[in-house]
Amino acid sequence: MPTKPRTARAKSQRPAPTKAPPAEMDQIAASAPASASAAASAKDPVPAQTTAANLDLDTETRILNAARAVFIRRGTAGARMQEIASEAGVNQALVHYYFGSKDELAERVFTDAAARLKPVLASLLHPSATLEQMVEQFVTAYIDTVRHMPFIPAYMMAEAHQHPERLNKLMQKVVGTVPANVVSAAIARLDGIITERVAAGTMRAMPARQLLINLLSMVIMPFVARHVLLIALGMDDKGFDAFIDERRRELPGFILNAIRP
Repeated sequence: MPTKPRTARAKSQRPAPTKAPPAEMDQIAASAPASASAAASAKDPVPAQTTAANLDLDTETRILNAARAVFIRRGTAGARMQEIASEAGVNQALVHYYFGSKDELAERVFTDAAARLKPVLASLLHPSATLEQMVEQFVTAYIDTVRHMPFIPAYMMAEAHQHPERLNKLMQKVVGTVPANVVSAAIARLDGIITERVAAGTMRAMPARQLLINLLSMVIMPFVARHVLLIALGMDDKGFDAFIDERRRELPGFILNAIRP
């Protein structure tokens, strides 16, 4: 086992696939069942380098999938590395070997998950979309994405309170620019639409930033307050899924009706 854990943010520092992995990796390889393709490869063996690289990637993927599952159950603050290791079926030392610490693992999971939200942001910036299309696409895209990764809003809020500078860097990595630039562009787009709609008498006047924050808060709140809603509304997990389906249908119309004159 290396004396210094390697992390997802420093992949270039990982040993080359031909180097021997830690003992836990050997145990996984030894316990893997033989397949028909493996038997057939006796005449045409797979290069050891390729096999090691595939095993390396598979183990990393298993740990990431396990971390997502545990973060969903416990939240990032309540998650423990041992539980993640058990979920992945590996030794805890192997989790540290790949990702170093829980913070680094959470950052990797968040970055991968948040990247899926880029289409959500795009729905607010599409130059030819109408207000109705923007609202409906944003609500449906956000809910459809976050319902499979419900730890994202809580993780972002925790980072905003505890490490705001780190959250800013993470978001910049995801969107490819300073987050404030994306928000400013969305506000400018909404402001132009509001000005046109107010002049046409089809919308009441309101600051664009207020409309944007109203939209964001209405889609984020159920995921942040999930456990409160389960108690208050007497729901189980299946009931919460049905509630989210209902909100996905109802929220666009509610928002659009609220801004009409």
